[in-house]
Formats: sequence, C-alpha cells, structure tokens
Amino acid sequence: METVRLGSSGLKVSRLCLGTMTFGSQCSEEQSRAILDTAAELGIFFIDLADVYPAPASPSTWGRSEEIVGRWLAGAGRHDFVLATKCVNRVGHGANDVGGSRKHVIEACEASLRRLKTDRVDLFYLHHAELEAPLEEALEALDRLVGDGKVLYPAVSNFEAWQLGLAHGIQRERRFAPLAAVQPRYNLLNRSYERDLLPLATALGVGVVPYNPLGAGVLTGKYRRGEEPPEGSRFAAGDFGRLYRARYWSDAMFDVADEVAAVARELEMTPAQVAVGWLLAQPAVTSPIVGATRPEQLRDLAGALGRPLPEAAVRRLGDASLGFR
Repeated sequence: METVRLGSSGLKVSRLCLGTMTFGSQCSEEQSRAILDTAAELGIFFIDLADVYPAPASPSTWGRSEEIVGRWLAGAGRHDFVLATKCVNRVGHGANDVGGSRKHVIEACEASLRRLKTDRVDLFYLHHAELEAPLEEALEALDRLVGDGKVLYPAVSNFEAWQLGLAHGIQRERRFAPLAAVQPRYNLLNRSYERDLLPLATALGVGVVPYNPLGAGVLTGKYRRGEEPPEGSRFAAGDFGRLYRARYWSDAMFDVADEVAAVARELEMTPAQVAVGWLLAQPAVTSPIVGATRPEQLRDLAGALGRPLPEAAVRRLGDASLGFR
C-alpha cells in the first residue's frame, strides 16, 4: 500500500482511507471487524469515523461506529493506525450537544476518545460549517485539543473554499495549529470543488480526503435508471434516502455511470475501480475514503491502486462528467 503525506504536514497516511459510516447499521460488529481485518491486511491504516456514525444518524446508534472500531483496535494495536473522527453534529439531547462551541467540541472529542479507547485521535474534523458558534471559537477549541495532546492535527469537512480560506486566515492570525485536511464530497458526479476548493487546498498545503468516491454506488452500476431503488439500499432509507436521491439520481448521472462501465469493460477493471482510479489521478487528492459492507468489496476497491488509469481514460471520464464541474 502506497503511503502519502497529508498535505504539507508531516503525517503519512495510506493512499486509501477506510470509511466506517456503515459500521453498526448496515454492517454488524462481526462484519465490521472482518472489513477492518481486511483493511489491515491490505495495508490501509487510515480510518475515518465520526461521533454521529453510523448513518443514517439516530439517537439509538450515536457513537456505535467508534465503539466498534475501539474494541477492534484493542486487539489490533492502536499505534499502527491513523484515526480520524469528527464533531459538530448532534450526539445528545442537551442544548450544548451540537455545534462548534468550545464546550461541545472539547466534550465531543473526549467522548470519542472514550469510545475509541485511546488517548488521542490523529485527525479531528469539524464535520461541517453550520457551527451555531463563531468559527474562531471552534478553531480555538481545536487548538486547545492539540495543545492538550488529545488531537494531533485539526481538519474540516464539508467546508466551501471561502470557509476554508477564512479558517486559514484566523489560524494564521491567532497562531493556531494549521488545518491538515479538508474532506469534500468529490467524485465524477460532483466536481464543483475543482473550481476553488481544490486549488486553494493545494496552495495552503491542506490534504484533500474526498468521500463518496462511488457516488453512493451509482458509479458502480448497482442501480438502473428508471427503476426504484431496492429496499435496504441507502437510496430507500427514508429521509436519508431522499437526500441521496437528490444528490445522485438523474439521467445525466446515469449517463456518466454508463461511461464508467464502458471504460471498465475496455480496461478489464470493475466500475468501482475506475471511479476510484479517476479520483486517484487527480493531483489534489490525497486519500479517497472508501467504504464497504463486505471484505470483498474493499479488496476490489484496493485493486484500483495497482491499475492506474491511462491518461486517455482519465480525460474521457472528465469529458463525460463536465456537466458536474
């Protein structure tokens, strides 16, 4: 497994990052542990979590993904893995159990540490920019956590370019620990970040860790245009499913999925490998987050690393998805 530096920081991560959003919902603990074992076998040592996982978020499951990973790490060895988790979403019923206040950010981190059975997380994200608090307060809380040794690198997720720029300016002015990573929803079906966010991240030395590389499965050919999403899929999961259908369910998106499938046939790869391979070919991208509900899915995705896409295929897919730029 190739390792890369996370932006201009000194932290090295695996070229693929394991997503855990399904751990404790779509995946039982036994299945989750099998996926984690496979990740370790493949050399994927960068693990992405959030205090609100698994998805869809529910008061009955808040923190469950972290608990599963924490129990697995107790046997696998914490030192060998780079752990990233997130805060800001609601994970309690109290007035201060949400947002970017100093109180919530610090308490959320401490709760994640307890669930993960560790004394620090390597990367701690503000999950989104709807903080219900001044950005400076949230960034100061991250800096305090770094100073206390509970967080090694601060990061942000779902920030627009102007928000990343504003955060960077505050950190420079206040001499806070700099952001090491940004996590955008970036794939062949959502390329708007190429205009501003990715160039800015590159200029600032901020690593890019994109999620949803497969467009929630649409780019794998799992779904068909004109058909209703199958029961049990994320597209059929109530409000959560409606959110994903608004993001990824259109004829234009299925056209791109058809092109991915065509490239995959020509290269004798799977559509999932092609979709991930296109992301790996983007210079700004550090480590795409790949999720799986079965170990064999993770093995398939990891196969993209051994088969870099030819430049012609990268251009062809880019041309097919220009409407989503």
